[in-house]
Amino acid sequence: MNWKTRVTELLNIEYPIIQGGLAYLAYADLAAAVSNAGGLGQVTAMSLPGPDELRSEIRKVKSLTDKPFGVNFAIGQHGRPYEHMVKVAVEEEVPVISVTGGNPKGVLDLVKDHPIKKLVLVAARRQAEKAEELGADAVMVVGQEGGGHLGRGDVGTFVLTPQVVDSVSIPVLASGGIVDGRSMMAALALGAEGIEMGTRFIATKECVDAHMDYKQAIVDADENSTVVIKRSLGTPARALKNPWTDKILQIEEQQGGYESLKTYISGEANKKYIYKGSADEGFGWAGQGAARINNIPSVKELIGGMVKECSQIAGKWTE
Repeated sequence: MNWKTRVTELLNIEYPIIQGGLAYLAYADLAAAVSNAGGLGQVTAMSLPGPDELRSEIRKVKSLTDKPFGVNFAIGQHGRPYEHMVKVAVEEEVPVISVTGGNPKGVLDLVKDHPIKKLVLVAARRQAEKAEELGADAVMVVGQEGGGHLGRGDVGTFVLTPQVVDSVSIPVLASGGIVDGRSMMAALALGAEGIEMGTRFIATKECVDAHMDYKQAIVDADENSTVVIKRSLGTPARALKNPWTDKILQIEEQQGGYESLKTYISGEANKKYIYKGSADEGFGWAGQGAARINNIPSVKELIGGMVKECSQIAGKWTE
């Protein structure tokens, strides 16, 4: 199967597979493993304490791979300043940056005079058009199936992806519900030129910070094992259903507001579950695609298996 797309050419990678930003989990070991396997690994910048830690993580990735990688800037995290973090990415000559969770203009302006490839995650057609206007080199479009923060609409990946493909001239990557070769081929059939995956990369050996209970919960999940929290705040996000998310939804049903929710939806609560497996003290993000995840392979095994499955499907199509 010919894997050459505008995404592989833009990012200088073998396969058009991007690893998502994964708050508190996307660090050097995972990023380097994805890049070494032919995709594009990423480091999450805004989960790190500051610029020194980001610089250290970037240099660690460089020590583990000579392939391109990216740095993700989730700029919607409580309005935290990001300019000093972007400066580090520029100084370290990071090949790719991605922007999620907010208006990408500030980040894109900071890197526009540098040879950095710019990806923007969007959840609506208009957002994709705006990202292109602002100078994005490609957009990653996430449907309602995705894990973590989503768009305010309820549009799924199957509908949203071709809508965006038909609305912009830059390459489009599909995200949300994509976990294997079958779903990747479906995305390509819809006009995407690559994919972004988050949840699937959590359940890998190289996602070393994720607690085994978190990984196992993803493996054990079915199509009803995730819920959308924070709708009442206008920032919907999909997580694994557990006792903690039950409490969150109960507070939302009672119209508790941000003050009642803030302890439950905090980064600290997120870390208690993903780092310690404490289902009674926190929560973990996951998309509906978790229903189709049934093992915890190495990243190399995962990507190799996806590529093989895609090739088998392509062969059937041309028989």
